[in-house]
Amino acid sequence: MKGLIITALLLCLSGFIFAQQNEVGSTNAENIGVDAAQQLLKEVSVDKFEQNGYWRSAIPSDAGYITSRLFGGGPSDKEPVPDEEGLNIPDNYVLGCRVDFLHRGHASFTVYPVRPIPIEGITKTISVWVAGRNYNHELKILIEDYFGRPFELYMGKLNYQGWKQLTVAIPPQASDGRTGIVQRNYHYNNQLGIKVVGLKVDCDPAETYGSYYVYFDDLRAVTDLFSENNRDPDDMADEW
Repeated sequence: MKGLIITALLLCLSGFIFAQQNEVGSTNAENIGVDAAQQLLKEVSVDKFEQNGYWRSAIPSDAGYITSRLFGGGPSDKEPVPDEEGLNIPDNYVLGCRVDFLHRGHASFTVYPVRPIPIEGITKTISVWVAGRNYNHELKILIEDYFGRPFELYMGKLNYQGWKQLTVAIPPQASDGRTGIVQRNYHYNNQLGIKVVGLKVDCDPAETYGSYYVYFDDLRAVTDLFSENNRDPDDMADEW
């Protein structure tokens, strides 16, 4: 009888540990970088690629030539941001890039806004719709953390047909508040978040020939806005 009781307790304990591991390992935005007792998660639009000339493109001169411009269109199965429904916000264009390679080999090109785009709150995930023309090229997003340090985050391969929404989770900052991608300064509740500084495509050397076309639409983020919406109105501003 005593042996049966011990076995039952061990099974219960194993189940509890397994459940905890599943919860920690989940990619759900609610479980990414939870470092506060309360969260207010919202999906927000970072940029819809609607402003002509706002996004630019670059490639090393010895790798090829690049041209970028806006085109009408977009993914037909894209759902609007919940808080934007009924607001008639323009969403008619996508950003297209054409790359003409000079030779085969390792090459990368970037598209970037004229100035970094800040994201309010603590960002959990970033997503963008991409039509990659079924090449083995890889997409990365370029960001800056609270301290202005640059990071590259892998979003996925472009080896598929048509449009696809690629998403990346932002790793939580270390407990010391100084290493990793830092989004929060614990001394100041009004200084939060990261900035988007561009999108980078690392090309497969075997497919760097001829012309390559890629299209981007609707850059979004899931962010925790609890601190943004619960600031102390009587706090002092360090602006002197």
